[in-house]
Amino acid sequence: MSAAIQLPTEVAVVNVGLPLFAAAVTAQGRPSVQVDWRVPAGGDPVAVAALRRLYGPLTAAVDAANAEALRRLDTGVPVLSAVRPAGEVVPTLGDRMLLHAGPRLDLPNACDPLRRSMRAAVVAEGWADDVDAADRLLCAGEVTLSPANESGVVVPMATVMGPTTPVWVVTNDAGGTRAYAPLGQGSGDVAWFGKDSPGAIERLVFLREAVLPVLSGVLADSGPVDVLSFAAQAVAMGDDVHVRTQAATNLLIRHLLPQLMASEHPRRVEVARYLSANHLLFLTLAMAAARSLTAWAGQVEGSSVVTTMARNGTEFGTRLSGDDTWFLAPSPMVGNALYHPGRGPADSAPDIGDSAVLELIGLGGAAAAGSPAVGQLVGGLAAAAELTADLERVCVGRSSRFTLPTFGGRGTPLGVDVRKVVELGITPKVTTGILHSRDGSGQVGAGVAEAPLPCFRAALLALDARLSAR
Repeated sequence: MSAAIQLPTEVAVVNVGLPLFAAAVTAQGRPSVQVDWRVPAGGDPVAVAALRRLYGPLTAAVDAANAEALRRLDTGVPVLSAVRPAGEVVPTLGDRMLLHAGPRLDLPNACDPLRRSMRAAVVAEGWADDVDAADRLLCAGEVTLSPANESGVVVPMATVMGPTTPVWVVTNDAGGTRAYAPLGQGSGDVAWFGKDSPGAIERLVFLREAVLPVLSGVLADSGPVDVLSFAAQAVAMGDDVHVRTQAATNLLIRHLLPQLMASEHPRRVEVARYLSANHLLFLTLAMAAARSLTAWAGQVEGSSVVTTMARNGTEFGTRLSGDDTWFLAPSPMVGNALYHPGRGPADSAPDIGDSAVLELIGLGGAAAAGSPAVGQLVGGLAAAAELTADLERVCVGRSSRFTLPTFGGRGTPLGVDVRKVVELGITPKVTTGILHSRDGSGQVGAGVAEAPLPCFRAALLALDARLSAR
């Protein structure tokens, strides 16, 4: 006769899948461990087949390319070398051309904030006397519209820039890349918030006529500036260097202060007031630095690292390393939002701007865990830490340059891997501002936009097809 089966007297459970079962065990006073597992790519057979190849026979080549792309994102040294009119330094910028955020779009598809910014830029350039004449010029097709990213330029929110727009010039000597971004317009009555008011146009002219010559002279005297050294210090001081750039801005102004004080330009005091009031001054400079790194990483063939995330208020576009093709999906609305008094979701335009390039180099949402300002948007530092942790799950590695003292000193997530994004269904979260959708009143809040999954899926399938055909 066989021995009686002895049932265990102590039960502990490891549950894979639905957390309901682990919760039931815990409710009965027994230990349980929940394993967060989900069907890869949501069970999409086409995507799963592509992942099987990219994680299977193609994985060695992809991983090697990813390691190189990661190295470039992590070790490049973007240096601010000058402030110049865009028409003098951006090779592809024509005489009657405006550069806008995100992928290419036609005028009829432009959202209201972007359309208003276009009108303001046309008047500031001197191509029209007022915004009505500017709109007629745009409708007649007499002004060419082009994506800023395709000219090595990045612009924030609804910014539209023409040949006379002052730009930061940032060079990355290791990669031989150069990138540009417009000087920040500041807060209030400004075109980058989707306004075409006289005040917004006046601010654009002020940047060209006063800030450009003053800062150009200041930089000539100060010498080159290591942009990301300031960003790294600022992350340790609570900036995510996206929705909050206050510490980085202060560090930059402190660096430039001796030369600014020595300036003999007659408008230097006006410019000093503008600098001191512009808490987001560093934003566009950081964007240009990021673009110089993603341009270098983008030269690596066969990598699954995402090198472009940009939105024009209508579509969200991604591009991969080694591929200039845009992969598109509708631009998302901004969630986890903190609105200005009297404003809410009904007032909000879809997500817009090129600033998501910051999330690709370890800033923005990647640095959210160390930023109380982001915590305010999403419901506390624990929720902000989740943004960083989620991004880490879909990245190739961690930054050695941006570290989070309040997050165990860990480097921020770096190198978004399209394979992991599609496999896990986790897309990057972008900390960003929110513009009014229709009345031209400007910014109505800030929050977190979740990148749409379909454009990453399309990019994955294109990568699989390209590498499998070799």
